[in-house]
Amino acid sequence: MPGYSADLSPLIAATARWLVSAYPAVGGAMSTALAEAQARQAATVAAWLRYPTAVDAALAALTGAGGSGRLDRLLGAAGGDRDGPGGFGDPERAWRTWVDEVVASWAACLLSCPELARSAVAALSPGNGTGGGSGGFGEFRRLTAPDVHDRRAAPLLRHPDLVAGVADLHRADLIARLRDDSVAG
Repeated sequence: MPGYSADLSPLIAATARWLVSAYPAVGGAMSTALAEAQARQAATVAAWLRYPTAVDAALAALTGAGGSGRLDRLLGAAGGDRDGPGGFGDPERAWRTWVDEVVASWAACLLSCPELARSAVAALSPGNGTGGGSGGFGEFRRLTAPDVHDRRAAPLLRHPDLVAGVADLHRADLIARLRDDSVAG
């Protein structure tokens, strides 16, 4: 775990929460927990790739993540960027200001394609220019090698066609980032 992960924690948590809200789990509490774990792992990998250094993470924390407004509009959710009840001014929705659109898009890419997820986790290995230095595939097993329970819990979150609208927003940037890491590594 990188030393700056605490700086990205609100961004990761909010983005994972948005993903699970947009693509809810199917089933009971166990399915919800499994879907949340998968979204959290995807958002973590995406955030570490997007903000690879402590300086990048600090700048993201300082300038803000941008919020979920565009993502909410894309999915037809009401009140994504308004103040007042249901908008960002609503204390119940303040967490949405921490959602990072690029991280959400990259996470959707990773969730809908385990092969891409494995490439992304490999890019986090020490020496690849990312601050990740993660424990590798085992730390992100629910993302890189989802079992039948993971897939059953999050069929909407992992369905390539359903997440395509979000994933396609910044997919090219993720692929370019991973390509750059494979050349540098």
